[in-house]
Amino acid sequence: MTADRSGPAFSVHDIPFSTHGSWFGISPVLAEKVRAEDLHLVSHQNGLHAVLRLVPLDPATGDRAVTRTETTPGLLRWTQRQGTIDCSYETPDTVRLRGQGLGLRITAAAAALTPFAGTYFYRDPVDAAYLFTSYETGRRYRITVLSGTGAEVSGSQALGSGDRGVTIGAEADGVWEAAVEEIDSARRPYASSATFAQVVAAAEHAFAAFADTVAPWRSSRTPAAELAAYVLWSATVDPAGLVTRPAVLMSKHWMDKVWSWDHCFNSLALAPGAPTLAWDQFSLPFDHQDESGALPDSVTHSEVLYNFVKPPIHGWTLSCLRRRLPEPVGRAELAEIYRRLERWTDFWLTARRAPDAALPHYQHGNDSGWDNATTFDPERVVVTADLAAFLTLQLRELAGVATELDLPDEARRWTRAAERTQAAMLDELWTGERFAARGVDSSKTWSTSSLLDLMPIALGEHLPEDIGKILAARIEAHLTPYGLATELPVSPHYRPDGYWRGPIWAPATVLIEDGLRRAGHHRLADEISARFRRLCETHGFAENFDALTGTGLRDRAYTWTASSYLLLAEAQELRHTAAAQRTVG
Repeated sequence: MTADRSGPAFSVHDIPFSTHGSWFGISPVLAEKVRAEDLHLVSHQNGLHAVLRLVPLDPATGDRAVTRTETTPGLLRWTQRQGTIDCSYETPDTVRLRGQGLGLRITAAAAALTPFAGTYFYRDPVDAAYLFTSYETGRRYRITVLSGTGAEVSGSQALGSGDRGVTIGAEADGVWEAAVEEIDSARRPYASSATFAQVVAAAEHAFAAFADTVAPWRSSRTPAAELAAYVLWSATVDPAGLVTRPAVLMSKHWMDKVWSWDHCFNSLALAPGAPTLAWDQFSLPFDHQDESGALPDSVTHSEVLYNFVKPPIHGWTLSCLRRRLPEPVGRAELAEIYRRLERWTDFWLTARRAPDAALPHYQHGNDSGWDNATTFDPERVVVTADLAAFLTLQLRELAGVATELDLPDEARRWTRAAERTQAAMLDELWTGERFAARGVDSSKTWSTSSLLDLMPIALGEHLPEDIGKILAARIEAHLTPYGLATELPVSPHYRPDGYWRGPIWAPATVLIEDGLRRAGHHRLADEISARFRRLCETHGFAENFDALTGTGLRDRAYTWTASSYLLLAEAQELRHTAAAQRTVG
């Protein structure tokens, strides 16, 4: 299916305007819970930093012009009755600007400049460009005026506090153009043979090609597929700093990292159409595996954190990924990921298993990915069934890969370890009606109203049938009109915006839907998929959602939510096609 070249329209107040490979975006979101009146150039090098403020001006008065924004993947436009300003990415580090009937003031976002913070501004005598140099990002931002009536400058070379910037405009009915670049220390003067229209056309074509690659199956039944593709495309950054590969950040808002389970869902969504990028997503956290075998909690441009980990869903992911890739993984790559996955598994079997214990433990809710789930209310250092289930799946995948690599002794060892882990989970944590958690220090057990307690359904066909039925019934109790609430809505601990104490999350949805389907509970799996897809089609791709209203919460441009939509939508389209073919046949 060929996309409309302009792509889907969206609000820049929810989703940043950016492009594949870029480390900056255009957005009014400056930090969590901080929104500006004007759009800003926001960079994600060395963290999230608003660098430049972009202010449309009424050329007659010089005052800020009240405009509305219109955004598609290739073009951001400020517009009002008397004129427009257009913005498009020429390259990942360069945007082109074009205005008619409106001027544009580009200023440093922060007024204060100290010896250690802020943005210095000056005119470069080499090429007459205007340069902002940012302490926070460690980068420079070069403004080259390509056409217009010249520029009005304030604060050039100024120290301390003050207004620093340049105003670009044109004569009445004239057109001005400029380029804005994020650079390191220096580069040749800006030059381009492309017209603005050609820049826009190239950007639109690049997105359309990506959408056709990752969602060729899309149809009128999947109305959010192109926007989901844009969320992924625009949140991808080129390798830089500690990011060793092209990486899909969780967002180009404040959640601008790769967390060591979020990446799994992005990898799976990309696999059929962009297998190299998918493999990069799966592999990136393993590039930072420490000597104990642990994966980092998160990776971003200038920071790798190890104070927490994330759950071992990587065996499940690798199994799914290998089925989704268009070509089998090469033997050398398979051997490398096998050893990496082996070390990650050994971490859980050694560093996270107390002496004489059969099951590993979490040290904090953050390790589970469900940071504040009620499962962790009584104690934080706990043995849980979800961890045992994920580790069992990982051990089974290691056994399968070892067999493919002609390592029969290792395959048998992993198979025995999987069987022992699952048996211990059932023996120690299954009460006959539900799974319990157990404190490592106290040895006390408890059950909660958290959906986390039901995650062993991810074992799918490996679960005893009677336990699978009980879990499915309990899961259905969490199903609201919008999807799976992470805490039962009738629970006294339920909170509409309680993070993992109520809201709907994409990863839990995908893992449970997959486990239910593999366990034979297709009706419930279909309903969970349908409700989550409708949720995204109505409320976008937020980090999580109010379970009772569907309202998007927290970060509103989250890639694992977009990827989860693509996974579920693709699977439903394939089922629809298969059913239609059976009917015709």
